[in-house]
Amino acid sequence: MVDRLTEIKNQEEQIRQGGGAKAIESQHNKGRLTARERIAKLIDPKSQFFELGLYAAHEMYEEWGGAPAAGTITGLARVSGRQVMIVANDATVKAGAFFPMTAKKVIRAQNISIENRIPTIYLVDSAGVFLPLQEDVFPDTDDFGRVFRNNAVMSAMGIPQITAIMGMCVAGGAYLPVMCDHILMTEGSGLFLAGPALVQAAIGQKTSAEELGGAQMHAQISGTIDFREPDDAACLKRIRALVDKIGHAPSPRFDRKESEMPAHPPEEIYGVFSSDPSKQYDMREVIARIVDGSKFEEYRPEYGQTLLCGYARIGGWAVGIVANQKKHVTVLAPGTGEKRTEFGGVIYTESADKAARFILDCNQHLIPLIFLHDVNGFMVGKEAEWSGIIRAGAKMVNAVANSVVPKIAVICGGSFGAGHYAMCGKAYDPRFIFAWPTARYAVMSGDSAAGTLVEIKIKQLERAGKKLSDADKKELHESIRATYEHQTDPRYAAARLWVDAIIDPAHTREALIESLEAAALNPDVREFKTGVLQT
Repeated sequence: MVDRLTEIKNQEEQIRQGGGAKAIESQHNKGRLTARERIAKLIDPKSQFFELGLYAAHEMYEEWGGAPAAGTITGLARVSGRQVMIVANDATVKAGAFFPMTAKKVIRAQNISIENRIPTIYLVDSAGVFLPLQEDVFPDTDDFGRVFRNNAVMSAMGIPQITAIMGMCVAGGAYLPVMCDHILMTEGSGLFLAGPALVQAAIGQKTSAEELGGAQMHAQISGTIDFREPDDAACLKRIRALVDKIGHAPSPRFDRKESEMPAHPPEEIYGVFSSDPSKQYDMREVIARIVDGSKFEEYRPEYGQTLLCGYARIGGWAVGIVANQKKHVTVLAPGTGEKRTEFGGVIYTESADKAARFILDCNQHLIPLIFLHDVNGFMVGKEAEWSGIIRAGAKMVNAVANSVVPKIAVICGGSFGAGHYAMCGKAYDPRFIFAWPTARYAVMSGDSAAGTLVEIKIKQLERAGKKLSDADKKELHESIRATYEHQTDPRYAAARLWVDAIIDPAHTREALIESLEAAALNPDVREFKTGVLQT
């Protein structure tokens, strides 16, 4: 694990360089800070920026020179003591232009703000849509236009939005700041639907950028902006002053006491967790290094033992935890009383029944849910089918899907097949979803997939009258396995925003506390209904 973690941390530092040293120098030569420098000056001293979506667009758009972090930076931070979402265009990456994944990343940040009612700050410095890929940026429900739709929806919901134009803001992108509550603009920046060259081409009118859409014009003539600032430093100071005046949401409905550190150091997770699918470990030992005082009130500990359910506190917040247990257990089979072994990481009928009931309880008592994934899937075979595994699994999925309390998922090891869904995968609306460097995320494991796909390929070739040697079969298996393993890597998932961040296992507690504090900003919890349960 440590080697993989080191590799990822080094890679993250490279991504944070954005467009590289030359592009950073160019930004400085314009008298502007980079996006990361702006964020560092905006957030409270000695506080941390909890970045989300760093790996967005990783290994994508390479034919265009790549787009590190999708050319935009998103994350949670403290500004004037308040938790906020920050969305900042990185002008060192293709002048901050919007690639397809850029739009999806901004929309994901806005959706987090909407779900959790988080005040949002936009630091705009963008050339607009990346035109060579406009067909994948412009038209769909999760493309560029959705950003402005979300601006309007967030405003109607009373979620504070502050925009600072700190560079170029052109074409359709010009609507983003004007649909927010406060608009700031620095000298030398530009805000217009069409730049001087396009205006001349379209209507034959010649004008300078400053006259067309500069800060002075918008402050004195169009009346579009609220504050004209001389430079980045003054603009960031003004944002802090505005955030300081924002009113507070109603008190959260979720219980919180004084926080208590775990009895065991979080760094010990490296030793108690195993990423080897063939090895067992006790998930209780991982939980003990995340929760307050290492106290875990386990629910029905002797029943459905391949899923752990229980109550705890994290950062003082009351939570319910659903976690895959990776230890094999010996149980008495229902009906026969015969002893049988249940394999760790597999969801059995009794496990699914227990988890569904526990999730119902947490919704009944307004307790947020934490899901810790290391799941191979549901049990298969005649005995499992006779026991009603599909019915029990459907009941658990129903409970997860209809939960009204905040849900946060952490993929620690494997997260395969329908087990991923039952453990609140991305499709089940977790407020946040994180992955450890050891995460594996797919329909099935690489070995299982390779074996299945090789058998299909061999039969196809045999029907065509071809026969593979053992060496050919081995080569085909390894080729398919390598491709599949690459796609199950958490970086592949993070590049496509299937996870919000890849986190250091020892920092899981901090990530969960940040997420719970964000979730608590939204006091509205709708009525809990499940519809028909397959009992």
